Amino acid sequence: MQQRRARELRIIAGEWRGRKLRFPAQTSIRPTPDRVRETLFNWIGPRITGRRALDLFAGSGVLGLESLSRGAAAATFVDSDPRAAQALRERLAEWGARGGTVVRADAQAFLAARPADGPFGLVFLDPPFAAGLLPAIVARLESGGWLDPGALVYVEAAAADRLPEWPAGWEVLRSGQAGAVGYHLLRREGRHVATGHPT
Repeated sequence: MQQRRARELRIIAGEWRGRKLRFPAQTSIRPTPDRVRETLFNWIGPRITGRRALDLFAGSGVLGLESLSRGAAAATFVDSDPRAAQALRERLAEWGARGGTVVRADAQAFLAARPADGPFGLVFLDPPFAAGLLPAIVARLESGGWLDPGALVYVEAAAADRLPEWPAGWEVLRSGQAGAVGYHLLRREGRHVATGHPT
């Protein structure tokens, strides 16, 4: 039987605009839909420059890579699948990416430690929908010193699922739905923004 070809995504904007990102077809990676990704980066685009990004459950790594392309200072990619981690390392090397680090680890085990290089200003959370991991992950991010004051946190979940109770001081800035996918942008210790855009 012929092996399936690697799947492809494209970087939307920034230094690597239009570059193709390939990731293994044999993995369970479920990349963020293109329309959702474009909406997300329209929301946060002006706030990416200089932030350190954490892409948990990185999968294809497209969210962290898009952030690096748009001026993030660094991005840490965490995934437990060795094939996904290796593909990401190869992509960072191929593109000459500066500030990209790949960690092969379970997300909860990774967060059980303390952040070695300081907190993050941008976090992407796209766990397996049926795993029920969001409450524990969110709690660990808040209590473990992983977040800058004012950090932006993107959460993707099944639209039908009940979302966890967010920690005190977390504010939902934007939410949307694309088919069965619900997506949400939150800010830690954020103020209300009359325009609807994160500042």
